[in-house]
Amino acid sequence: MGDTNVNTKHKDRLFSFIFGKEKNKKWTLELYNAVNHSDYDDPDDIEINTIEDFLYMGMKNDVSFLLHSSLNLYEHQGTYNPNMPVRQLIYIGQLYDKYIKQNSMNIYGNSKITVPIPKLVTFYNGTADADDETDLNLSDLFPEKAVTEPDVAVRVRMLNINHGHNKELLDNCRPLFEYSWVIEQIRINRRNKLPIEESVNKALDDMPDEFSIKAYLMEHRAEVNIMCLTEYDEAETMNMFKEEGRQEGIKEGIKEGLQKGEAERQRLEAEIAALQKEIEILKAQK
Repeated sequence: MGDTNVNTKHKDRLFSFIFGKEKNKKWTLELYNAVNHSDYDDPDDIEINTIEDFLYMGMKNDVSFLLHSSLNLYEHQGTYNPNMPVRQLIYIGQLYDKYIKQNSMNIYGNSKITVPIPKLVTFYNGTADADDETDLNLSDLFPEKAVTEPDVAVRVRMLNINHGHNKELLDNCRPLFEYSWVIEQIRINRRNKLPIEESVNKALDDMPDEFSIKAYLMEHRAEVNIMCLTEYDEAETMNMFKEEGRQEGIKEGIKEGLQKGEAERQRLEAEIAALQKEIEILKAQK
């Protein structure tokens, strides 16, 4: 029987569920090698250090890990977000703080400490067009007519992992290719007017048997369903909120549009909470 425990303290994403778990460090290493054109072969060299209790807008950072001299922060985005350099700057600061404390380093002394090199990557699979690779820079967010030079520079590599993009990357990391395939199938099912829950289940059922992630996702099917439902409900609620807020703003004022969007968000959250409760009841009956 699959594991039906659902962590309700934060909203895990399917991406981090696949690539950010200790038991899946082989896939994490495959992803790292594909991104960096390297050939490391020992998954035990990876130290997962994702900060589980550090939340930003209700979401924890997706995947972070140490590998030799690098501190890698991998984020998944289903919508284009030009503000990722700020978000990842916040995350990386927390990770450095954790690293320094764990290694009992003295940052106030006169001896130079050695810290790992930060590598910041966002994996994008939204529906808006995007190049295979885009550099997102903190400097792009500064005022256009800035009168002084910045003392901090942050670059985030945004990699488009939708089907039809970054073929070499996806070919070199089969779990990433398979994850991308699942997301694409869910979207196809939605375009065919299937309800979101049915769309997710059909995508899981249609996975080819040779997919390396299939057994893992099927073993944790209930949790995978919750994650997918949460992600897609959030995306659809955001789009609905924007459109309804615009229309209501024209007709009755922006305030009423915001209230309507908030009510819809609460309704969707209640549905997800009810589904989680049903899973816990089924588990208790086993």
